[in-house]
Amino acid sequence: MQEFQRLYQENLGPLYRYIYSQVRNREEAEDLTAQVFLKAIRGLDLMRDPLRTRAWLFRVARTTIVDYWRLRYRGATSSLEDLLASGWEGPVDEDPPQVKNSRAAEQVQSILQALSERDREVLTCRFLLNLTIRETAARMGLTETNIKVMQYRALKRAAHLTLMPTDSIA
Repeated sequence: MQEFQRLYQENLGPLYRYIYSQVRNREEAEDLTAQVFLKAIRGLDLMRDPLRTRAWLFRVARTTIVDYWRLRYRGATSSLEDLLASGWEGPVDEDPPQVKNSRAAEQVQSILQALSERDREVLTCRFLLNLTIRETAARMGLTETNIKVMQYRALKRAAHLTLMPTDSIA
């Protein structure tokens, strides 16, 4: 128990600062830090090298943050109909005939539904919500480089789906 107390005291500050930098909310950062230590007490191997233990704690913190953001924003981007119902009017550029075209909206919906959850989330953030790469990275708990790669791959998959006949998308 004393070893866990020492581990807690040595890592509380750095873990809290890391988590706070990702969520930018004091109360949420405190709650998430507590969750990390609760998870840690269950799976902790005190025989592990202290540096490896710290790295492991930060991996636990990262997955806890990802889970936090995933739960927080899951409902907001679940479908194109939800976005339209919440008042989203389409992309900012001047192309309203395509956006208002119900067939185009159906095709966008079909493509999004055919993609994986991560691809759908990155494309929704970037193009439907018009978030920057930095904002998308913060929202998804990833690096900007990861978002760029994911966006590229998701667009490539979506482009492949648009080349397929509409019947095979749905």
